[in-house]
Amino acid sequence: MTLTLTPLANIPLIRHGDNLADILVKALRESQISLQDGDILVLTQKIISKAEGRMVNLATVTPGEQAKELAIKAEKDPRVVELMLQESNEVLRVRAGTIIVEHKLGFVCANAGIDHSNVAPLRLPQNSSNLGGEKEGSEEYVLLLPENPDQSATKIRAVMEKSTGKRIGVMIIDSHGRAWRIGTEGVCIGLSGIPAVIDERGWKDLFGYTLHITQVGVADELAAAASLVMGQAAEGTPVVHVRGFPYPLRESSLKELIRPKEQDLFR
Repeated sequence: MTLTLTPLANIPLIRHGDNLADILVKALRESQISLQDGDILVLTQKIISKAEGRMVNLATVTPGEQAKELAIKAEKDPRVVELMLQESNEVLRVRAGTIIVEHKLGFVCANAGIDHSNVAPLRLPQNSSNLGGEKEGSEEYVLLLPENPDQSATKIRAVMEKSTGKRIGVMIIDSHGRAWRIGTEGVCIGLSGIPAVIDERGWKDLFGYTLHITQVGVADELAAAASLVMGQAAEGTPVVHVRGFPYPLRESSLKELIRPKEQDLFR
């Protein structure tokens, strides 16, 4: 088995309203890659959020009392904390520098996934209705996660499959911390056409022992691998083409990866 991950070249800086499927088709062509059945495209969350207008000008945000109180405890900008509250179901932990929440998408993460890095605004089209009313020349912007990453992945996949006639998968990833280990890594926050989890319960190991517990988060494993290729700073490679994924493609959703609250021993 060979798993090949290839960053796509010449992806432009993305702005609100850009057609990502068209951009991907061009980037694949320029990278001399022809899609095959079973291929997967992994996209960073940032380009999805930018294309969908999830960039917010902090000058337009008015924090409420809860945000102001949490901002003091967390030593954060109360405007950013207000956005965290709007993007979350529940605040779980607060300490200096970090607010841990259950995001509206269902997973637990730091700071509701709100990002300052690589979100400098581009020149916007006239009469743009971008979330937050951003204007060229404003400086303080943050980027929210996509509202429905599964749906975003499905839309891109549908266009790509129609244009190529190939059955592929699309995955959207973000960088998250982990409860027991230092450092961030790529994790899946949305997907279409690929399994999120492979359930190996009932499989046999090399010595004939039947597995009783093993479930493999293959979407997160692939997200971490793609994140290595993308980088985290100024690399400018927000899309990775994957060939050789070792499991059959199938329909799934982010829900497969989210542990139910009644099974969560760490809240």
